[in-house]
Amino acid sequence: MKIKNAEFITSAAKTADYPAGNIPEVALAGRSNVGKSSLLNRLVNRKSLARISSTPGRTRLINFFLVNGLFRLVDLPGYGYAKVSARERQGWRRMVEEYLKTRENLKGVVLLVDSRHPPTVLDVQMYEWLKYQGIPAAVAATKADKISRSKRAQSLKVIREVLNLTAKEPLVFFSAETSEGREEMLEVIGRWVGLSGR
Repeated sequence: MKIKNAEFITSAAKTADYPAGNIPEVALAGRSNVGKSSLLNRLVNRKSLARISSTPGRTRLINFFLVNGLFRLVDLPGYGYAKVSARERQGWRRMVEEYLKTRENLKGVVLLVDSRHPPTVLDVQMYEWLKYQGIPAAVAATKADKISRSKRAQSLKVIREVLNLTAKEPLVFFSAETSEGREEMLEVIGRWVGLSGR
């Protein structure tokens, strides 16, 4: 799938603020600072469409981006960031859960995990929850440029085992720096939104 254009549409904290219409959506989920905004920027080949911060927890709303005028990428607030109040973390959790459970436009979720480390307990909970809800999911193992080739097979093995992935469930090494995994991830997204091969 070729990306011709992408634009920020809106940020939302509640259902009433979501964009109208039946355009299909794919959400990006993962812990704080795992690279959701970087992945989004690389997918659409724009350096700063989604704001990138080295400070975890900067994405505090659900951000919607229109791609090719045909589908939306949705950047969800990250989970697991400790330096905010429990009340604020709970608010983020409710916001994300409401979107994932109620959004009819949602066609799939890309769960980002750090390829250098085993998935966290929260990663496992999120993936299991997505499967329980019947939401199609793919895993992007981010920061692939920071892991040596010799350690990749072991990294994939650990991620598959910890998340209990089957061979058919997509797992893609992804690097926002080198574009590795971009085409594979766009292929997965294209299938979800009905644009495979376009």
